[in-house]
Amino acid sequence: MSHTSRRSLLAVFAASAATVPLSGLAAAPARAAVSAGSAGSLAAPAGLASPRSSVTLPPLNASYFSQLTLNTPLTAAVLSGTPARTEVTSGGKRVALLTHGARTVVLPGPQRTFTENKKSFVDDFGRTLPDVSLPVADRSYWGTSPGGGSWSTLGPADTDYSVVPGAGVIALTTDFASRHATLRDGEITDFDVRSVAHFDKVPAGQACSYALSFGYQDTSNNYRARLSFLTTGAVELRVEKEVADKVDLLPNSTALTLATGVAAGTDWTIRVRREGTRIQVKAWRTASTEPAAWTVDVSDATFGKGRVGLRALANNGCTNLPVKLAVSRFQVDESTWAAPPSVTHGDWVRVLPEPFDGNWTPDLEKTIRSWAGSTAPDVLAYAAMFLADGPAVVSGSGPAKDKQVLGEAGYGYLDPQGYRYEGADFHEYMNTGWTFPDGTYTGPSSKQAGNLDCSGYTRMVYGYHLGVPMAAGEDTSRTRIPRKSRHMVDYAPGVRIDRTDGTNPPAATLLQPGDLVLFNADSGDDNPTVTVDHVGIYLGADADGKRRFLSSRKTNNGPTMADLGGASLLDGTGTYAKKLHTVHRI
Repeated sequence: MSHTSRRSLLAVFAASAATVPLSGLAAAPARAAVSAGSAGSLAAPAGLASPRSSVTLPPLNASYFSQLTLNTPLTAAVLSGTPARTEVTSGGKRVALLTHGARTVVLPGPQRTFTENKKSFVDDFGRTLPDVSLPVADRSYWGTSPGGGSWSTLGPADTDYSVVPGAGVIALTTDFASRHATLRDGEITDFDVRSVAHFDKVPAGQACSYALSFGYQDTSNNYRARLSFLTTGAVELRVEKEVADKVDLLPNSTALTLATGVAAGTDWTIRVRREGTRIQVKAWRTASTEPAAWTVDVSDATFGKGRVGLRALANNGCTNLPVKLAVSRFQVDESTWAAPPSVTHGDWVRVLPEPFDGNWTPDLEKTIRSWAGSTAPDVLAYAAMFLADGPAVVSGSGPAKDKQVLGEAGYGYLDPQGYRYEGADFHEYMNTGWTFPDGTYTGPSSKQAGNLDCSGYTRMVYGYHLGVPMAAGEDTSRTRIPRKSRHMVDYAPGVRIDRTDGTNPPAATLLQPGDLVLFNADSGDDNPTVTVDHVGIYLGADADGKRRFLSSRKTNNGPTMADLGGASLLDGTGTYAKKLHTVHRI
């Protein structure tokens, strides 16, 4: 096979890759580097105390290793059920579970906790919306941020909202009516957020204002850091909370005049940082230096988790409408979810050089013994390295030499309406071309550097890092991982574990970590037959006992185990729970 897996890529890295927070990983012979493309392009978090994305395990001690003493010989027995599985035990304890026809092996090992928290992002509104070619009911007015979820625009008319390249626009066409644009993620607690915007006119008659809203529950209940642009050209800052439509300044804060004689078109930045009940706010002319001190520093516990976003208003009596607010940047430097998804278990997923044929051999026993207790990166460790906060790692040798092969990944670059293109395969993440076993060469795509679509993510983990052969395209041989999920569902190497009956999702009673989970997730499919369109890697049961998976998704902009834009769960009533089509074991 040409350009096979770089299994030796992290030889020295092996002992630490899956045992420390992602932000603390380093590697040799691979080497840490600044992320390429869209992966990790923002500044490092400034230090919120909430946990970041990580893979951790408790310190290992002698008592753990004493449990790994394997009796001679090991005992192998075929279990009942389909597909056939062989359980390997030592002293009555399971040390490996192999599936006939598959290469993946599950072994007990040190317990790990996988956690993901919200990633940083910047929305600079590089798109054009609404798309007037669509029916009115299908139009999106601010679209989707590049990793923070989709925007909700509310009140009083949809046509008051639009995006031109470089600005999200809110048109104040009537007075005394609030207009809200918020990101559909109501689980945010702590954060550090800023926005940049300007009005195209100095208001007449009465003031206009723009605010960075946070702790947003609905239009009647939220916090906001509000800049009022007065008819005199003065700019005032108020930090408010609205509770059941009643608006008050936050305790121990006052209205402050920040500037006078401000001309129309002058950009102003509002920055808000919240940790626990502490709320800090500052605002300044964007062209000037950010003030070192916070203008307002108070505490309030009225609202906990909630959305972040923007609010614009023309006061009652403003006479020179329409006045337009142009938002050129919405930047989330840090943010955390109230309850970050977390999966804890002691299953480690390894990959055999060839599918297990059901025969327990001395060579296979030697392999299983070598894996017992190993903390070298496995399937789940590699998969987690592409989550938010995963540091860039550059290959030190082989066909991907000097290319990034690990680190926080995006999903794809944006089209003119701000939707993400599919098509980022494993080698495009590395920004290099690739020659496949049949001689087919696929070139790089500089636009997709640092990105992985759902099938590209699966191929990066199982193909590039763990050596399972890959095909350039469809490939019906069942010996190579096809390029697309619609072909993986029938032709991926390995064995099928369960499949939908055409009406209900499969029960998948034999599901195990590392299994591919394939979905018909696009409710807009017009095909008369079901088309699988999404693939992920099963991770395990989360803190609530629900089955959680990893996959690369458009809304989150990259690999995730979290619930932004839909729960990454196989249980419940969410899209993925209802649309699970097939479970497959490589």
